[in-house]
Amino acid sequence: MSKTADETPRIPAPHITDSHCHLDFPDFDGERAEVLARAAEAGVTRMVTICTKLKNEPQVRALAEAHDPVFYAAGTHPMSAAEEPLASVDELIALNAHPKFVGIGETGLDYHYTAESADVQQTSLRIHIAAARATGLPLIIHARAADEDMARILTEEHANGAYSCVMHCFSSGPELARAALDLGFYLSMSGIAAFPRSKELREIFANAPVERILVETDSPYLAPPPHRGKRNEPAYTAHTARVGAEVFGMDYPDFAAQTQANFERLFSKVAAYEAAA
Repeated sequence: MSKTADETPRIPAPHITDSHCHLDFPDFDGERAEVLARAAEAGVTRMVTICTKLKNEPQVRALAEAHDPVFYAAGTHPMSAAEEPLASVDELIALNAHPKFVGIGETGLDYHYTAESADVQQTSLRIHIAAARATGLPLIIHARAADEDMARILTEEHANGAYSCVMHCFSSGPELARAALDLGFYLSMSGIAAFPRSKELREIFANAPVERILVETDSPYLAPPPHRGKRNEPAYTAHTARVGAEVFGMDYPDFAAQTQANFERLFSKVAAYEAAA
């Protein structure tokens, strides 16, 4: 007897990681269990949810504690640097005591909306770099309309002592991409890379080593096609990753496996946590 369509075994989706999302944002209120279930269905087996204001760290930590696939990072977003108390290196280092705290940030420079606070953003960025250097955790960088200062500060600080870093939601120019790659850093593909008009950005990624590529949503923002204009969520990492596979001329399962290996190399605390579980 032949099997019906419902009885046909379903091939599991290749595993990928959403390396940057914001699950604490109110966009997900009342629906987080369903969001996590859809992520698992799409093959997204891990998520790093990012705390953008240190006063919210307890709530973000609680999400990681409540859900096995969720890890977290914390820092002061550059657009909030002038409004929030300046973090201290010791304060950021102390967060590393939690087993699911896996990154420093997001931090960085944003001159598109908040250029008037450039000085305090740069101070905050250097504090976060010092914490990343001290903990060995990856720095998570937000960069917008500040390529020259970003490249300069990252390079200056790396000369003072090595640290690891991901350029989250990378959408800057080729010069910053090259500066970051030359320092051994990683570039993360978000939904922006999947937008039809992002041909130049896809070319920047295509010229990078595939061993330095991560994928992310930055959800609830920047949903990739076919969900553009709607709320983003971790499951949609798969759409961006499929575009990434095309950019690098790889089969999707192979590209997914490569980004998993890349994530585990950079976010080594996640791999250690899972190995000990």
